[in-house]
Amino acid sequence: MGAPLTVNASRLLRRLDELGRLGGAPDGGVSRLALSDEDKLGRDRLVAWMNEIGLDVRIDQVGNLLGFRAGESDEAPVLFGSHLDSVRAGGRYDGAYGVLAALEVLQTLQEGGVRTRRPLLMAAFTNEEGARYAPDMQGSLAFVGDLSVDEALAVTGFDGSNFGEELRRIGYAGDFPCASVRPYACVELHIEQGPVLEKEGICIGAVEAIIGISWQEVTLRGAANHAGTTPMDLRRDAGLAAARIAAYLRDLAAELGPDQRATCGMIAFRPNVINVIPGEARLSVDLRNPDEAVLRQAEQRLAAFIQRVAAEERVEAETRRLVYVAPARCDPDVVAVIEAAAASLGLSCRRMTSGAGHDAQILARRFPTAMIFIPSRGGVSHSPAEYSSPDDLAAGANVLLQTVLKLAL
Repeated sequence: MGAPLTVNASRLLRRLDELGRLGGAPDGGVSRLALSDEDKLGRDRLVAWMNEIGLDVRIDQVGNLLGFRAGESDEAPVLFGSHLDSVRAGGRYDGAYGVLAALEVLQTLQEGGVRTRRPLLMAAFTNEEGARYAPDMQGSLAFVGDLSVDEALAVTGFDGSNFGEELRRIGYAGDFPCASVRPYACVELHIEQGPVLEKEGICIGAVEAIIGISWQEVTLRGAANHAGTTPMDLRRDAGLAAARIAAYLRDLAAELGPDQRATCGMIAFRPNVINVIPGEARLSVDLRNPDEAVLRQAEQRLAAFIQRVAAEERVEAETRRLVYVAPARCDPDVVAVIEAAAASLGLSCRRMTSGAGHDAQILARRFPTAMIFIPSRGGVSHSPAEYSSPDDLAAGANVLLQTVLKLAL
């Protein structure tokens, strides 16, 4: 038996570098928010690469980029990919690595003259991050049919923009029907975004579960008034109420155990003047847990605390759910294929849970799905300091290649 087919690692790294410059910053980070001008540049570059290797490129109704490679049969395809959009001031590898590794796998197969029985489908899903539009994983939600096209196009962003209008503006309002493809299996390659693999010296993570996520927006309305003339006991301070809620999140996480995550990532005061008591405050809450029962408990405890603070501070409180994504179990057969692919390349591998949400989490609702992780230096992600070594990037792409071959042949 000859050596296994491997990807062109230098080409993958070169493309990662080129894509990283689109929306790139001097500190090495990337800001490529969904449907922004920078996202358009990244999409344009990806579509050009997809066309260069002869893929049948389709754009669906919410802007998902799909590249089909025919198989020897018309059976359901094997889907693999990730997303191009980033958070603000994010890193070069989150999402983009999975997309470009999928492209590299297909080009490697083309150059090697390898035909697969099943068709292959690479995907770059729209708005995975949710940094500009909620819900996150918006493209994959529409892809599986859990979010209608009309609902997706009507979404208003945190910046006041309309999803559908921006999709048309950047030229990616396609006509390929959402929810029209039913893959045989789905695989997403991604950086871990956590410290486990690096800490344990393991090359590959075979993801068997993905954490559940609850995003909420809390609005508090009190009374704006003079910071010097208003006695403390007569205030209806929306800013103070918001601060109490944000501080409570650490206590909530401690109460519910080490798997619970609780974060306030955005907060804004009105009128936002140094000598005026805030009359309105708005903050975000991100709750995560791999156990859905505990995640629901976190939501309930938070709701009770918000009501208590509102009563004590004499403010009105309104909570709006932005996102709820239940924890997902990956398909055990696909996880086993990933483990076998790593073993065939002589790479160490362990099963693990993802602490971040991914498009794979949505795909797993309908199709056999699993994820491949590679180490993240220092466990850092969503930051310009995000980094994975060239050797790890190549190893992950080769595991993806062997996994796809095992699923598609």
